Amino acid sequence: MEPVLPVYHQIRRTIKYWILDQRFGANDKIPPEHDLAEQFNVNRMTIRQALSSLVDEGLLIRKRGKGTFVTPNEELIHGMSLKHINMTNVLFLPLMKSKTLSVKKTEMEPTPLIRKKLELEDDERLVVMIRRDRLVPEGFRAYTVNFLPLEIGRRLPEAELLKRPLLKIMEDDLKINFIEAYETIEASFADEETAAHLEVAPGAPTLLTERIMYAEKGKPVELVTTTYDANLYKCCLHLKKVKRGRSFDWICQITK
Repeated sequence: MEPVLPVYHQIRRTIKYWILDQRFGANDKIPPEHDLAEQFNVNRMTIRQALSSLVDEGLLIRKRGKGTFVTPNEELIHGMSLKHINMTNVLFLPLMKSKTLSVKKTEMEPTPLIRKKLELEDDERLVVMIRRDRLVPEGFRAYTVNFLPLEIGRRLPEAELLKRPLLKIMEDDLKINFIEAYETIEASFADEETAAHLEVAPGAPTLLTERIMYAEKGKPVELVTTTYDANLYKCCLHLKKVKRGRSFDWICQITK
């Protein structure tokens, strides 16, 4: 499992989202460091570190005496946007269209790892855990476990979770503005509990995804794991060669 991202990386991710979401287009100047530092409530060194990583990635260009600008390479931006959009399609839409078969909502004391990934304060002693059996459109089962801060989780009616996707409830009803997610995908196996939910034998191969959902200013709002029968999940990649300055690189587009 991946650790919680450092602050500068969270800011880097947010600025990158602004570019891919076309809030800043090719050749546009982004706000100066002191304005960004005030907006994110961090020091300028943290902002400078975030911008430097985007410069290294090719999305930003520094011009001495003028400021920092989005790259004029629209092909590069478009390629990253396709990756961003298609990753959303692959990882979100199947579950957004799934049918929830059962829901169990409880309050629990978070483990140190859950506490770290949700960046809970010291006085936040409990989180809400939501366990769901789901049937995705392709006809196979998924077992999803969500961990949410207590203040958010208590506002989610268990009965409503049988009717609508949790993400839509948080966006539409709770007015949470998600800007990005950090996803890991790894091979695993079914323990007895997971096997019962997926209707497979204990020890069967599974695909485990973990996602940390971030709202504005990089605040984690949700930690969610989803387990699939590994024999029923496939991810296809399209690799494309693009120019980055004087060199070339490969970008990855997830197709389905």
